[in-house]
Formats: sequence, C-alpha cells, structure tokens
Amino acid sequence: MSAGKFIAGFIVGGVVGAVAGILLAPQSGEETREKIKESSQKAYDKAQGAVKEIQEKAESISNEMAKKGEELINKIQGMIDKQKNQAPQEN
Repeated sequence: MSAGKFIAGFIVGGVVGAVAGILLAPQSGEETREKIKESSQKAYDKAQGAVKEIQEKAESISNEMAKKGEELINKIQGMIDKQKNQAPQEN
C-alpha cells in the first residue's frame, strides 16, 4: 500500500468519524453546525499538510532519481570511452 493511499484513507476515516460523532451527540443545531465547521476546517488543514508532505517527498525522490540517472549515464559513458580507447586502431 502506498503512503499516499494510507494518508488519504486516514484523513477520510478521521473526517467520517468526526462527522458521525458530531451528528450523534446530543446538542442544539447551532452547536452541531459550529462543530461541523470546526471539524471541516481541521480536516482541511490536515489534508493540506498531507498534500504538502507528499509533494515534498515526491520532489525529493524525483531529485534523487535524476541524480542517480546522471551518475549512471556518466558511468556508462566512461565505460564506452574506455572500450573505444582499448579497441585496436584501424589505419
């Protein structure tokens, strides 16, 4: 399971649980609406944080892969150059 799916499931589960708890609690309509508003804002903030974290991780992985790709290209080019230098010269 990917980290993104886990985080998304965690957030959705938290929102569903919070809404269910608010709707089933004995309180006035105004209090319920205020709690829903607060819970929605908290869930939104958590989702924004999760999205930012995922973006940062993806960028880090992308940069690392680009670096590894460059290293691999340089290594292959070095091997090619070495083979060219060792090959018998035709006249």
